[in-house]
Amino acid sequence: MNIQDTIWWQVYPLGFTGAEQTSGTVVHRLGRLDNWLDYALELGCSGLLLGPIFASETHGYDTVDHFRIDPRLGDDADFDRLVAQAKERGLRIALDGVFNHVARSFDAPPEWFRRRADGSLDTFEGHDQLVALDHGQPAVAENVRKVLAHWLGRGVDAWRLDVAYAVPPEFWRAVVPREEFPEAWFFGEVIHGDYAGYVEASGLDSVTQYELWKAIWSSLNDGNFYELAHALERHDALLDTFVPQTFVGNHDVTRIATRLDDERHLGHALAILFAVGGVPSVYYGDEQAFRGLKEDRIGGDDAIRPEFPETPAELAPDGWPTYRLHQRLIDVRRRHPWLTRGRTTIEHLTNETIALRTTGDGAHVRLLLNISDEAQSFPDEPDPVPAHEWRLLTSP
Repeated sequence: MNIQDTIWWQVYPLGFTGAEQTSGTVVHRLGRLDNWLDYALELGCSGLLLGPIFASETHGYDTVDHFRIDPRLGDDADFDRLVAQAKERGLRIALDGVFNHVARSFDAPPEWFRRRADGSLDTFEGHDQLVALDHGQPAVAENVRKVLAHWLGRGVDAWRLDVAYAVPPEFWRAVVPREEFPEAWFFGEVIHGDYAGYVEASGLDSVTQYELWKAIWSSLNDGNFYELAHALERHDALLDTFVPQTFVGNHDVTRIATRLDDERHLGHALAILFAVGGVPSVYYGDEQAFRGLKEDRIGGDDAIRPEFPETPAELAPDGWPTYRLHQRLIDVRRRHPWLTRGRTTIEHLTNETIALRTTGDGAHVRLLLNISDEAQSFPDEPDPVPAHEWRLLTSP
């Protein structure tokens, strides 16, 4: 299977394992993920996308050493065991690379850091503890290249590049070790702007599709499928040049089950995600309909980065129907791998109803969505779709 066809289960390890904010001793928590690999596999995922695992001061995005596993999670042996366990199950591994900024305690020469006009250290979006690296410095580029190659050599298959939008795109083209690791996959966090232009300039394989993420929940909340149709047309155009990384939840946003005003529309959101082109990811807990509100304050991410129990058997029973819904939708995706690059057209559109057809490889998937209070008929469909329900139809 092409790595671009991977369906990722995204985990924020520090939260998932219940690691405390600061610790100087090694605690072997990373092994707790071993208990969840079969769970991810049974969900239908084929890759494990890990949030920050490198030594950091607090939340993982304030790195102090890119070559060392965070002692709150364990050590190299714990990492190697996790990789081996994942590979035995056919699961790929992706790591989160934070290379725009580092912690203030990061040990590097002064010239590695970007400075303001007054000579003080520049920071990331006003966060005083996150010091910005100077990406024009050859030594910075060489260090990032070494980090990427080091962990790829240790069995990693892909990298998520944090805050890529704040890094000059040409930097990635210079540091990504393509010749040494031609099969590796690299995608950048880009929130808005010219996605295709950034991919072209950076040489990355993909970027995060925040425009589609927003359109999914916003169109459902507002009863305005015209917004979704517009976003899907733009999304379809992106597929001319690259395959976007798609999602309805991640470690930085309010959970989809909380974001939606009407819980009956959770299935609609998931069906859209899995019925259109892209490289989808599922954020841990979303498959159990976890709720959590992201807040703009210190500790405001805690609710969306919770601890998981030791084993799946300890999860609450009310989340399993959503897990099974994910399974059914991911099964469609895996039976129709062409959906990764599938092209979507809008066949029917009103404020509260939409019919999407995604085609590829001589086949198609048709998705009918109804968020109105009454049953609605769709062209070429003999049976109406009931109020607040959806229907997914596949060709042989």
